[in-house]
Amino acid sequence: MKRLFNGRPSTGRVVTRVAARRRGRGRVVRGAVGAIVLAGAALGGTAVPAAAAAQEYVALGDSMASGPLIPDITGPIGCGRSTHNYAHELASRLGAALRDVTCSGAKTTHMTQSQSTSVGGVDTGTVPPQLDALTASTALVTLTIGGNDVGLVGIAQDCATLDPTATPCKGEFEEQVAQRTRDFGPKLSAVLDGIRARSPKARIVVTGYGLYIKQNGCWPVQPVLPTDANFLQGSVNAMNDVIRQQTTAHGGTYVDLVTPSAGHDACQSSSRRWVEGYVPVHAAAPLHPNAQGEAAYAAVLGGVLGA
Repeated sequence: MKRLFNGRPSTGRVVTRVAARRRGRGRVVRGAVGAIVLAGAALGGTAVPAAAAAQEYVALGDSMASGPLIPDITGPIGCGRSTHNYAHELASRLGAALRDVTCSGAKTTHMTQSQSTSVGGVDTGTVPPQLDALTASTALVTLTIGGNDVGLVGIAQDCATLDPTATPCKGEFEEQVAQRTRDFGPKLSAVLDGIRARSPKARIVVTGYGLYIKQNGCWPVQPVLPTDANFLQGSVNAMNDVIRQQTTAHGGTYVDLVTPSAGHDACQSSSRRWVEGYVPVHAAAPLHPNAQGEAAYAAVLGGVLGA
């Protein structure tokens, strides 16, 4: 297998090219290996190389990466981890051995601390710190984190209104979001340091968050006023800036998901949406990527990694 992601990148450049090429795996017929090697020796000592082991890929992150409610669910039920999230789709492209520990509700603290999970308010237990999945042999790490640190989904829910004369929520939440975004930077820095310490040879790829709602929104299709639509997506963009800055400073690769998401936000037709709105039309959580979006994100990441 071609090695696609060994070593540290030299820059944190943003890549948005989508590549659709898939890679297959060679098959090894174990019972024939001994005979082939002996025959090769008799014919001139030509050795038969062993099949390359699949490289180790660890996926870290929150619900934007785990894909809650997208069939089929795998792993702890409280994490809402889908077999069609971007990590699974990307691992298939790369032929990599995936260890997916993404989990809905995860914050930066859950990279190094256990996380309590629940479904519909019912306790579903705890999951280990996500960085525990890393090893010295990990070759690729993807990370999507920050949304829960800043609290954007909850604020977006609070901003929903069917009253066109309502007072925009921006004034109520603007400073709170700005402060949380500032606080998020050092937390992400510590996470990236922790990844590098545990997996010194890994390529670290960190995604931003996508385009959730177009400029000025589409009230009442999505029940958020134009001012608040711009505030919410602007807050996503500000968080993405922090992610990009920290990723680049730590020698990782930042992947922009806003640019390729243009024309695929929650205001678009159901066939074009990569993210669901307040009331999902596909099997996915509200205000989260659907299966089409996760597959698209995997294609963007595949472009970064040459797959």
